[in-house]
Amino acid sequence: MSELVLTSLDAGIFSITLNRAEKRNALSAETVERLHQALEQADMDAAVRVVLLRGAGKDFCAGADLDELLASADRTMEENEATALRLGQIFERMRALPKPVLSLVQGRALAGGAGLASAADLVIVSSSTQLGYPEIQRGFVPAMVATLLRRSAGEKIALDLLLSGRTLSADEALAAGLVSRVVADGDLEREGMSLARRLAESSASALALTKRLFFELEGKSFTEGIRLGARVNAVARSTPDFRAAIARFLTQ
Repeated sequence: MSELVLTSLDAGIFSITLNRAEKRNALSAETVERLHQALEQADMDAAVRVVLLRGAGKDFCAGADLDELLASADRTMEENEATALRLGQIFERMRALPKPVLSLVQGRALAGGAGLASAADLVIVSSSTQLGYPEIQRGFVPAMVATLLRRSAGEKIALDLLLSGRTLSADEALAAGLVSRVVADGDLEREGMSLARRLAESSASALALTKRLFFELEGKSFTEGIRLGARVNAVARSTPDFRAAIARFLTQ
């Protein structure tokens, strides 16, 4: 059996590829554990500057493995909660990672697959991509994706998507705030790698501080946000990257 998740590192870009094309990259419990291992490696390896998340084949990810989902009906509530939480912890880990996470999305990204795609810091999709949360159509609840969706889209759009299970086109997903950019189908890899290289060449400390500041602003008042920004500003001025960049600028 082929590896469920492939990883590689080149010029600071750490690629993570879901490798179950025959199953539309469905998220089995083992696949989730392999994703945890890959993200742990990305976090611990100083050579990693940016993480690039892909899906092999025609589709990015169709969501949960339906065979495992059906079998879970006979498991205890505690077992199912622990399994669901492991997927949710992938989303948490991607947000906490002090390195930018970029997802390249083609084909369909559905249910947990849509959650995985949108959990990335930057989401680039091809123009034919479809994104949706069809769990309710299967008698299930879109529980693990709700937190991400609620924070990305407005209340009315988010609840519409969760209750109806309808699928969005790439342009609709962009308008709803679920993706960062839409590119032509044939340009996804080129555009994604171009952005990944640009991020990998940027200051690691500046990227990490910016990402942390952005997510810590959530729930803060205007004044609290300004004060947090001032603290991060002060920290940034003390980093070697800042000193080197200013020195280069002054000598130009």
